[in-house]
Amino acid sequence: MLLMSSVLAQDPKSDIVGLWQITLVKVGDQTMTPDARWMRFNTDLSQESGNGWFQHSYGTYTFDSKQNILKTSNTNMPKDPNGPFKVAFDDQGVTWERMEDGMKVVVFLEKTSKLPSTMRDDVLGLWKLTESEGKEALFANKPKQEDYLFIRWDGKFVIGSENGKKYGVYNVHAHKPEIEFIPYGDVERSFWRISDGEDGFSLQLLNTEDQITRSFQRLSEFPN
Repeated sequence: MLLMSSVLAQDPKSDIVGLWQITLVKVGDQTMTPDARWMRFNTDLSQESGNGWFQHSYGTYTFDSKQNILKTSNTNMPKDPNGPFKVAFDDQGVTWERMEDGMKVVVFLEKTSKLPSTMRDDVLGLWKLTESEGKEALFANKPKQEDYLFIRWDGKFVIGSENGKKYGVYNVHAHKPEIEFIPYGDVERSFWRISDGEDGFSLQLLNTEDQITRSFQRLSEFPN
């Protein structure tokens, strides 16, 4: 009960409660930028974390506002073998610092009002094939009215064309703008680089020496 009062009564500037996005992580002399990684601390001392719109862990936390020491514990993940974080607040946000495997780790976070999105989140939905360059076996080589790509939330995709439908599963790389399509049947898996466009996105085939691209724009309903 005293700990709960400590969390709620501290200076708002140093209030750990709320939604935070991790903007940068330094491990030794290496710097990494997590893909839409976030953590949420609640007033009941529960916490959740995830990447983009996907929450992958949850548990509890303690925060000593006098010494600025933060300790998290996840219910559905292996126990964290490292010690607590030393927390420092500034006008830009907050930093967490601790030692992991003999290396100094510094995590930079900024408060946010909504969940950030990953590349996987951004490509979800129904898309019309608008442009094609080069030949390959997955998508149509000459776009027509019937051609579409439906990227589902459950890791599956549907490609529609005048010749019927192709089904399969997909993986979006966690740290690079790349997507892997694994079709059911005889069509081989393929790897594509994702590039954002003004009204959609483009794909460039990676496992080839040829220049092969496909461009898409969002649709609100399936083509007839």
